[in-house]
Amino acid sequence: MKALAVFPGTNEIRVIEDHPEPHLATASQVKLRMLDVGICGTDKEICHFDYGTPPAGSPYLVLGHESLGEVVEVGTEVTDLKVGDLVVTMVRRPCDDPACFACRNGRQDFCLTGNFKERGIKEYHGFMTEFVVDEAKYMFPVPAELRAIGVLTEPLTIAEKALTELMQIQLRMPWGCPVAPGQAPQYCHNAIVLGAGPVGLLGAMALVNAGFKTFVYSREPEGSEKAKLVASIDCTYISGETHNVEQLAKTVGQVDVVYEATGASGLSFEMIEYLGTNGVFIFTGVPGRKHPIEVDTDVIMRNLVLKNQVVFGSVNAGRDAYTAAIKDLGDFAKKWPAAVQALITGHYQLDNFKDLLLGNPPGIKNVMQIGV
Repeated sequence: MKALAVFPGTNEIRVIEDHPEPHLATASQVKLRMLDVGICGTDKEICHFDYGTPPAGSPYLVLGHESLGEVVEVGTEVTDLKVGDLVVTMVRRPCDDPACFACRNGRQDFCLTGNFKERGIKEYHGFMTEFVVDEAKYMFPVPAELRAIGVLTEPLTIAEKALTELMQIQLRMPWGCPVAPGQAPQYCHNAIVLGAGPVGLLGAMALVNAGFKTFVYSREPEGSEKAKLVASIDCTYISGETHNVEQLAKTVGQVDVVYEATGASGLSFEMIEYLGTNGVFIFTGVPGRKHPIEVDTDVIMRNLVLKNQVVFGSVNAGRDAYTAAIKDLGDFAKKWPAAVQALITGHYQLDNFKDLLLGNPPGIKNVMQIGV
């Protein structure tokens, strides 16, 4: 069957025609016909051979980790999935170390050894192929009405995991938003999202859905299509063309949360100086190796101590984040149907991979359409 793969040994990227079709090997497995596979910066970096490791004994790695598939066969022990169901599949698989408490408890997103495997990234083939077999325990059913946007589940899990950790951290203090009897809830926490790419926009939707007054800061000018999309999801758009970081912070006021989704370390560490009292700064981007930047470490350290601030990073996700992402996608589709649809701006076939992975295609989230 067809698959899009990278060959790290020869720095080659191509569609192969003879990737072996998988078959159920255990009664607990499920076979999927792949429908959509989203493209993100990780895929592009693998295609530039910055990283990406094939499975043992294979010269190539099949790409793709943001998936939506349709069940075509189930093992005899599988009771919660049936033929015809839509599912998304987790990316990371646990390491084999018996001492890794995280992996032994189903939280391989917190793996202690770094010896986990990831579909389409590290030692495990991805989803850019016609059929995939995996264990049912790594799959999550998606309602049929989310068929057009279900592929957004995996990138949304980044925000869902971050929000879960944020709420747990803020249990350290009075954090609730008081609501007067008979009145609708009012915003009481301010969040800034750095970046208006897919991770940033999905994060903004999740923050609004969780009750934050949310501001999105990006390079595009006021009046751009992204700015209009941000306004349509009940956020305030602030352009880097008209506001520097200091002006952004003054516009927002108390900065309770910063959700970084750019991978731009310079911007992030400039912004961190304006994080408010008891604030939380969340990193989700992974910067490339660039020239060193100057950082005022005294200001950052002083603020962290005197303002009770927290900084954390979030990558990959566990079962709870996938479940929350599917639920929230349903909420988004009801609240902002046009905006959610607008996040997916291009559909490509496998043979068009060069435009998608090696070029700079327009839009927000582009998707490799495997099946229809």
